[in-house]
Amino acid sequence: MKAGIIGLPNVGKSTLFNCLSNTKAQSANFPFCTIEPNLGKINVPDRRLNFLEKLVDPKKVTPTSIEIVDIAGLVKGANKGEGLGNKFLANIRETDAIIHVIRCFDDNEIIHVDGSINPLRDKETIELELQLKDLETVNKKLSKIERASNSGDKEAQREYNVLNKIIDDLERSRNVRSIDFSTEDKMNFVKPLQLLTDKPVLYVCNVSENDVTKGNHYVKMIQKSASKEGAEVIFLGVKIEADINELETYEERQLFIEDLGLNEPGSAKLITSVYKLLSLHTFFTVGKNEVRAWAIPINSNAQEAAGVIHSDFSKGFIRAEVFAYSDYQKYKSDNKLKEAGKMRIEGKEYIVNDGDIIYFRFNV
Repeated sequence: MKAGIIGLPNVGKSTLFNCLSNTKAQSANFPFCTIEPNLGKINVPDRRLNFLEKLVDPKKVTPTSIEIVDIAGLVKGANKGEGLGNKFLANIRETDAIIHVIRCFDDNEIIHVDGSINPLRDKETIELELQLKDLETVNKKLSKIERASNSGDKEAQREYNVLNKIIDDLERSRNVRSIDFSTEDKMNFVKPLQLLTDKPVLYVCNVSENDVTKGNHYVKMIQKSASKEGAEVIFLGVKIEADINELETYEERQLFIEDLGLNEPGSAKLITSVYKLLSLHTFFTVGKNEVRAWAIPINSNAQEAAGVIHSDFSKGFIRAEVFAYSDYQKYKSDNKLKEAGKMRIEGKEYIVNDGDIIYFRFNV
């Protein structure tokens, strides 16, 4: 699962990417510093791993991770190819979710591509380009099925109606993710189009150091706008996150974070939000060799979870021995869990819960 960082040029996307991934993508105070997309892997913070490490004392602890892509800045006319727009829009299409970074601070020394600070305008500029590209995609699809629809094909007629609804909403500047569809229509007709404005989005307001604890009036503008589509908004100081990232020890970072009045780095909150945005949650495997967190889509079953570890686990699945993290906290050993009746035997169709600790039994 992969999330793409998008926004206007020079709003802090590459600096944020570097903070998250520890990959040194080029970042500078001029538009279009990034041309080719940068790909990085980020570990998902999870305090449950700290407890499991102390309890089990394994040789190795492995957090789960997700991929992020730093995509070059979009500009007006991107849907027509402006600023290499078609290429950048294609990069967005390959992601599963969008992290939309918006500049929400004043600083005359940092160039803004439009010459002034207006976060709401910036948000709408990006959304318009995505909407126009989606209109192009949907109109192409519509022209392909129009004849079948006119001939009386009921399935084609249904798809034709769905596509026309999308077009109507896009022309009213409404993102596809905000449109209500039946589950069947969504899966059969909307999802296959991979529309840009159908992807789940997280708005990230880049603020100054003075605003990292409470935000500012720019953030409130974005929150009001995003609430109309039920999207989450978080704010952080990208420059501050970069400064935190440069500190060598955990103790130094904690002191810096506390001096700012924060409980944790903004990047940690961002990663957790992106993980949820991708509809992922976590199960654990626990042993003396390794304690490991695994990411799976919400509503995955036990056999699918086994396949995340290794295809042989899925093919030869016999059963899953499952207990909850909260019970492990309480009883602190497998034997005591079993004695208390807290370890369950589950089949391949069992829906895995967030925080499940699982031993898989399989035969190949």
